[in-house]
Amino acid sequence: MQETEVSYRKIHISDGGEDFMQPDSLNEEHNSSEEQMVEAFRNLLLLHGELPAKHGDHNTLIRFLRMRDFDLEKSKDAFLNYLKWRVDSKVDMISKRFKFEEYGEVKKHYPHGFHKVDKSGRPIYIERIGMVDLNAFLKSTTIERYVKYHIREQETTLSLRFPACSIASEKHVSSTTTILDVSGVGMSNFSKPARSLFMEIQKIDNNYYPETLHRLFVVNASSGFRMLWLALKTFLDARTLAKVQVLGPNYLGELLEAIDPSNLPTFLGGNCTCSDHGGCLFSDEGPWNDPDIKAKIQETSTIGDADLEEQTLEKVSEYAPANRKEDSGKNMITLQKYASMKAAVKESQKRIQMLEMSLHETKKALNGLAEIIEAIKPNQTEKNYSKT
Repeated sequence: MQETEVSYRKIHISDGGEDFMQPDSLNEEHNSSEEQMVEAFRNLLLLHGELPAKHGDHNTLIRFLRMRDFDLEKSKDAFLNYLKWRVDSKVDMISKRFKFEEYGEVKKHYPHGFHKVDKSGRPIYIERIGMVDLNAFLKSTTIERYVKYHIREQETTLSLRFPACSIASEKHVSSTTTILDVSGVGMSNFSKPARSLFMEIQKIDNNYYPETLHRLFVVNASSGFRMLWLALKTFLDARTLAKVQVLGPNYLGELLEAIDPSNLPTFLGGNCTCSDHGGCLFSDEGPWNDPDIKAKIQETSTIGDADLEEQTLEKVSEYAPANRKEDSGKNMITLQKYASMKAAVKESQKRIQMLEMSLHETKKALNGLAEIIEAIKPNQTEKNYSKT
């Protein structure tokens, strides 16, 4: 097979972090178009004086662009809403100072956690919904405190887990593979407290941490859960729903296509027990716990924050309010060019989706061919014996 020449491009792995090299795939047009859209988005925010140093990185901006299908105005509104929420909710304070002392007790009644990575290097997040004891959970904590804990975990994922996985896999990682085990879950489980917690978590994830989910496997779904799913899915946006796969008890084949058995807990059909850590959902096992990787992230984050803040301040000064009218024509993208780039991005996304579907169908065909070959081997052997 002829070796394909692969080019490289720089990627940001965290807010203000160092650039790491990632091999380009076949979607160069897609990457180029997205880069232009991010630059246009950045210029729009700068001209309105709304681009903070810490959250104006490529990864954050591209997430909000994708969230609103690359509509600049809608993306701007969503991004500004995100910044306001961070201030109102004191997210930075939660991330640095919030202590969830009831962590161990909560885990007993609500089994969940990050555990290793999928075959593409993404963090795996698992919840065993069917084992949740809601009454005991609410005795050990409050919905308000659990929401703060969830925000802290989301911040940790953005600032540590994604960068660590990017370094470990030597490619950009910015989304998770999630597994929800809903064995035994039905309509009776969707009580008022459960609804309140679910809706609050969904609002936060959808509005303030968009495009951080790669794929969601819902496993052990019974007929009772499927009825509940009809109600739950009304709270999810279309982009999230497209990433959800609801599976019954025969789910293992689908999981093993995405996750190596050594990285999958035994209770989901894999080989891992994390016995040294009290179980897989207590281990938080993954590249983000590698001391060398953590040191590298800390080093690049410290340097990167200062560089990014300086660059942003220079740009804000350059696009000062007094010069907005004069500079807007030079630096803001024209509507025609914007529409052209938006169309190019969508077309590239469609091509990538078609390619993924084609590869999946090819894999199925090859598996079928392999089965046929295995089936005819004994017959071929018998024919050879008959000839002799």
